[in-house]
Amino acid sequence: MRKVVAVVVSVIVVAFTLTLGVSSEQLSSRECENLGFTGLALCSDCNTLSEYVKDKELVSDCLKCCTEDSKDATTKITYSGALLEVCMRKLVFYPEVVGFIEDEKDQFPSVKVQYVFNSPPKLIMLDDAGQHKETIRIDNWKREHILQYLREKVLQDHVFTQY
Repeated sequence: MRKVVAVVVSVIVVAFTLTLGVSSEQLSSRECENLGFTGLALCSDCNTLSEYVKDKELVSDCLKCCTEDSKDATTKITYSGALLEVCMRKLVFYPEVVGFIEDEKDQFPSVKVQYVFNSPPKLIMLDDAGQHKETIRIDNWKREHILQYLREKVLQDHVFTQY
C-alpha cells in the first residue's frame, strides 16, 4: 500500500511540475529579450505572473529567463509608475498593445505612453523619482497580460506629472 501511495504522489508531483511549466533549461539573454523578458529577473515574478495569466507557454518562457530570488528577499518589487514606449509607425503590428492603449490605459494614471521612433513595445518601470529601474519588452504579450502585470507591479496611488 505504501508503494502505491508513493508512486501516486510521485506521479502527481511530476504532473504538477509539468503543468507549471517548470524547466531547468535556461535561455540566453538575447532569447529572453526576444520573448519580451528583458529585466524580468526574479522567478517570484514568474510565479506571480502564473497566478494571473493562464498561458502556460508564457509562464514557462518566463521561468526559463528568470533567476532565483535571494533567500532574504521578503518584499515583492513594485514601481511607482511606468512608461509604455512604442513606435507609432509600428503600432499596426501590435493590436494587443493598441487595444491596451485605447481601452485600458486610463485605469493606470501613473502609466504614460511615449512614442519613440523604431522602438519595440516595452514597459519602462519607474521608481518614486521617475527614474528608469527595469525595462520589459511586451511585443508578444496579450492585452490581458499587460493589464495583469501592471495591476501587480504598479502602485495605483501614484501619479507622475513629468518624466
